[in-house]
Amino acid sequence: MTDASDSIKETQIVPFEMGNKRFDQVAAELFSDYSRSRIQGWIKDGSLTVNGQTKKTKDKLVGGETLLLDAVLQAEERWEAEPVELDVVYQDDDIIVINKPAGLVVHPGAGTPSGTVLNGLLYRFPELASVPRAGIVHRLDKDTTGLMVVARNLPAQTSLSAQLQDRSMGREYLAVCMGIMTGGGVVDAPIDRHPKHRTKMAVAPEGMGRDSVTHYRVEQRFRNHTLVRCKLETGRTHQIRVHLSHIGYPLVGDPLYAGRSRLPKGVSPEVMECLKGFRRQALHAGYLELIHPATQEMMDWEVDLPEDFQQLLEVMQDELELFGSGDDF
Repeated sequence: MTDASDSIKETQIVPFEMGNKRFDQVAAELFSDYSRSRIQGWIKDGSLTVNGQTKKTKDKLVGGETLLLDAVLQAEERWEAEPVELDVVYQDDDIIVINKPAGLVVHPGAGTPSGTVLNGLLYRFPELASVPRAGIVHRLDKDTTGLMVVARNLPAQTSLSAQLQDRSMGREYLAVCMGIMTGGGVVDAPIDRHPKHRTKMAVAPEGMGRDSVTHYRVEQRFRNHTLVRCKLETGRTHQIRVHLSHIGYPLVGDPLYAGRSRLPKGVSPEVMECLKGFRRQALHAGYLELIHPATQEMMDWEVDLPEDFQQLLEVMQDELELFGSGDDF
C-alpha cells in the first residue's frame, strides 16, 4: 500500500468557462481523483491554493487562476495492491499501455473501493506507489473497453498529462449508435455536471461548462444503427456518450444517456436478442497515439474489438444483408 508520507503536487489552470463558480466546486472538477470532502479539507488547511494564496471554499473564481495542490496523502487514502488481471499490451521503463475490459473500474471510489485497475497496477508494478494516482493520467468508464496509458514515473506523468492538455495525444473510439447517420461531423458543445442527476453529465448552456469537442465519421450503416469512429480533442467525463446522445444518436446499451431503450421497428429476432443481452454502452477505445515521454518518438497502438462488440456488429451486418437497409442511403 502507499506510504502515509506520500505527497501530491499537482497544478491545474482554471478554464474561463468555469468562472463564477465556487472554489471548492471548481477544484472538485479539476482534481476529480479526490473526494469533495478531501478537497474541502485541503482548501481549509491551505494545501490547495489559488495563485499561491489561500482562499475560502465559497470564494468565487473568475477563470485563468492557477490552482496548486501540495498535500500529503493521509492513511485513509491509501490504496491496496491487489492481483487484478490486466491485459498489458506494451511496457517499458516509462509507460505502460493496457487494454481494459468491460466491467473493470479504473480508480477506487465510494462505490468501488477495491478491485480496480489502480489496485492491479500497484500489485504488478509496485514502484507505481510513489507516483500520484499510480501513474493513471486518463480514465475509461467502467463499461468502456480499450486502451489506456499509465506513467511509471513523475516525468512521464508530467509529459503525458501535458499531451492530454494540449490535445496532442490521439485517442479514437468505435461506437454503435441508435439510428442511421447520414454523415460525419463535429460536436462542439461544452459539458458540465447534470443540474439534477449527479451521476450524469450534460451539454451545458452557452457560456457554461468546459469546452468539449468530438469528431465523428460513419464507418458502417446498418438497418437501424450506425457504427461510428470518434476522435477526441478533449477528454471530458462521458464525452462521447453525452455528445452523440445530444445530436440524437445515443449509444446502444447506454444506461445513462440512451433513455428508455426501444427496439427499432422490424428488427430481426437475432438483433433483438443481441441488443437485449448487450448491457453496456457500445464504446471501445481502439486506437491510441502519443509522444513517448523519454524518447520523444511518436508511438501508436491498436487493439481489436472485444467479443461482445464483434458479435453485435456481425448480427447487424447479417440483418442488413438479409433484409436491406432501413433507410435509403
